Amino acid sequence: MAVNEDTDTRSVRGFLKKQLQQSLAFGTLIALLIFFSLASPYFLTWENISGVLLATAVIAVLAVGTTFVIITGGIDLSLGTGMALCSVMTGVFITNMGLPVAVGVLGGILTGVVMGLINGVNITFLRLPPFIATLAMMMIAGGLALVISGVAPIYFSSSAPNFKLLATGTLIPGLPNAVLIMLGLAVVAYLVLNKSMLGRYTFAIGSNEEAARLSGVNTRRWKIFVYMLSGAFTGVAGVLIAARLDSAQPQIGQGYELQAIAAVIIGGTSLLGGRGSILGTVIGALIMGVLVNGLRIMSIQSEWQNIVVGVVVLIAVFFDSLRNRDRT
Repeated sequence: MAVNEDTDTRSVRGFLKKQLQQSLAFGTLIALLIFFSLASPYFLTWENISGVLLATAVIAVLAVGTTFVIITGGIDLSLGTGMALCSVMTGVFITNMGLPVAVGVLGGILTGVVMGLINGVNITFLRLPPFIATLAMMMIAGGLALVISGVAPIYFSSSAPNFKLLATGTLIPGLPNAVLIMLGLAVVAYLVLNKSMLGRYTFAIGSNEEAARLSGVNTRRWKIFVYMLSGAFTGVAGVLIAARLDSAQPQIGQGYELQAIAAVIIGGTSLLGGRGSILGTVIGALIMGVLVNGLRIMSIQSEWQNIVVGVVVLIAVFFDSLRNRDRT
């Protein structure tokens, strides 16, 4: 009886901490909105807010996908260059090979799935640390994006003039389609994480992988599925950024992985695994998007923008380490 009460107490405490973290993240987002709106009269215009949401959509899609990976206690450093490779492959399929847009989009997403599969196999069967395995994939994907594209952008304007509407079109007036896609994927990810077997095993592996394995869970298989799912989200991000720019830019992905991982941590997902939420990740992505846009609209030099983003990452990791100390 005492054991059950202790378990219930820890569950309630964990739930309250999760809610507190999300509340703090949401409060930070509101504070940033107020600060930048006071600093510049152009910040709260709908045109700028729409631009913020459009830019944030890509980061949010990457972050939502890698939330699953980080909950398992892993990491994926190949998000940025992987996104660039998926973008390039979409351009190759549509522009260079002349395939239908739907086939090209599917090919770009499957490119991300294959990268996730390779990452998962390297981590589970070859037992490479996630940091090393995904770092290698980051370098490979970045190199392949440059080689396949010939170090030049691949444009869609002649082969698929309406391709850009996938991201910049407005099924709902004033709201870019990329934002709708991001919100839809976030809802799907929420359901998968909280209502499916994959979600339950994701939390179980992150909380105690050995205990999950001894309970009969095929941890290798499910971790591979998690990395493949993250790869699929990377593929979608690559398609969206290609549509937004109306071109596949082979060097576009640098730095996106840091913003995505920072968004996940700011949203309350623990780097040690076992805890996280999709809603928190979306809020974290919005914080990163608002921060970057606000600094640009205030004409802060790009060098200082990088410094501020780096400081935010450090602060997020620091508070995550404090939360983990409380757990231990």
